[in-house]
Amino acid sequence: MEDLFTQFIFLSDQAVGDKNFDPSTIQDLMKLFELESYKAWAAMELEQDNEVREAEASMREAEANLESAMDAAMDEFRRFEEELDREVKAELRGLVQISDAVWTMGKSMEKAATIASMKYIEAAMNSATASMRSAWKGISSKKIHPS
Repeated sequence: MEDLFTQFIFLSDQAVGDKNFDPSTIQDLMKLFELESYKAWAAMELEQDNEVREAEASMREAEANLESAMDAAMDEFRRFEEELDREVKAELRGLVQISDAVWTMGKSMEKAATIASMKYIEAAMNSATASMRSAWKGISSKKIHPS
């Protein structure tokens, strides 16, 4: 392109100084400018197309990397969730076993308390009966208690 500019300057100087100058020479030079412009435009368009393809390829690669990272993160999350679920179920089973044992112990303590209260009532009744018998014996023997 610089060679064309140099030639244009040369032809311009010649057109100013020479009265026999043929203007078609400048028109031919202008056609060369036009061809050179189209070549530069085509080269830029090709370069742009190449850059677009490279950018698209980079985007696909980035998307693939992102998808891979997301898949890995989701797999890790699922494993964590499954592990946590197993731990929660194990803890629940342990708590259920403890509650069953406490319930059984409570039932045993209730039975023991019932038996103890029944024996206490029986002992109280026996004591009261013995006191009443003793009192009836005292009344029937007409003895007075020294107190």
